[in-house]
Amino acid sequence: MSNAFENICNAAILQLVPALETGGAERTTVDVARAIVAAGGHALVASRGGRMVAELEAAGARHVEMAVHSKNPVVMALNVERLTRLIAREKIGLVHARSRAPAWSALAAAHRAGIPFVTTYHSRVHERPRLKVFYNSVMTRGDAVIANSEFTAGRIRAVHAPDEARIFTVPRGIDIEGLAPAAIALGRIETLRSHWNLDGAAGVIFIHPARLTRWKGQAVSVEAARLLRARGIEGFTLLLVGDAQGRDEYRAELARAIARDGLQRHVRLVGHCDDMGAAYALSDIVLSPSIEAEPFGRTAVEAQAAARPVIVSDAGGQRETVLTAEGAATGLCVPPGDAGALADAMEQMIAWGREARAAMGARGQAHVAAHYSVASMCKTTLGIYDRLLGR
Repeated sequence: MSNAFENICNAAILQLVPALETGGAERTTVDVARAIVAAGGHALVASRGGRMVAELEAAGARHVEMAVHSKNPVVMALNVERLTRLIAREKIGLVHARSRAPAWSALAAAHRAGIPFVTTYHSRVHERPRLKVFYNSVMTRGDAVIANSEFTAGRIRAVHAPDEARIFTVPRGIDIEGLAPAAIALGRIETLRSHWNLDGAAGVIFIHPARLTRWKGQAVSVEAARLLRARGIEGFTLLLVGDAQGRDEYRAELARAIARDGLQRHVRLVGHCDDMGAAYALSDIVLSPSIEAEPFGRTAVEAQAAARPVIVSDAGGQRETVLTAEGAATGLCVPPGDAGALADAMEQMIAWGREARAAMGARGQAHVAAHYSVASMCKTTLGIYDRLLGR
């Protein structure tokens, strides 16, 4: 990669993300930082920190702890000064913001320094209220505006109407090799199975991996599990995998629903998982029934890379990443928020049996390998950097 991007070699590039905990923007930040280093550049990331800092630094990048997540106007103004000094001290050649609060400070600092400013729209594009639209508009003020899917790019055009020449669609890249079933040692699967106390778990295992927030649809999955039991279907286990991230009341609400409907044997809240490769490997089917449109939908792509069939909401980026044509399908799509339709799809996949599910998973793995690799994402992103640095 180092020979392909001559303007990146020895250049310093700063990315900003609110925190390095877990999520699509954070994973992409680390992947791109690793690619910058591989291309001979210097990668820096400013955030408030988190569990992924060690991985970032192991990739050869530097972390700068800063309260870039803050929406406090005073803190944001101070961040402009801090970033301006950081750009001068480290001879930063390009700044890339991946979230709105950091973007406002980064935009001002980059303009002061006269260097390119890039944004990536990882989140949903809101069209109201007007104040929110204005706040989000900072994500369309970059010299390059990267959308993580064609769906997101379309929403950016509809709501913000930036110059078309500045919009680039760069789909999320997935660690295809690392998620492949052949790459997951049996010991990793057994360790996670023991940690989650799955000995004796009922039948087919569904996992719903997502941070615990209402729009990710965990409540819909719990209701679908209740409906399955009401139909007399007992041979399944549903694991809700993800952090509450401070949404303790929502977690408590899910726990109450599980207890109220007598689902303790079938539905479990297992919390954060540090080994999603093993989580996918021990599952049979992966759910991503978000009740609002996913800008990209990392879970569905990761699950396909892991050769697992998926059931997703028929909305947003997941329409692009999951194939549904007869004979080529990699998953099933259901209307957002429709627990009955989700239960129908779950029942259908249970009835298919292991062989039919494995065939669908294999198609998904091939589909993702062709379109959603980390290497492809990084090559396209670094190409954008290289052109801007070469101006």
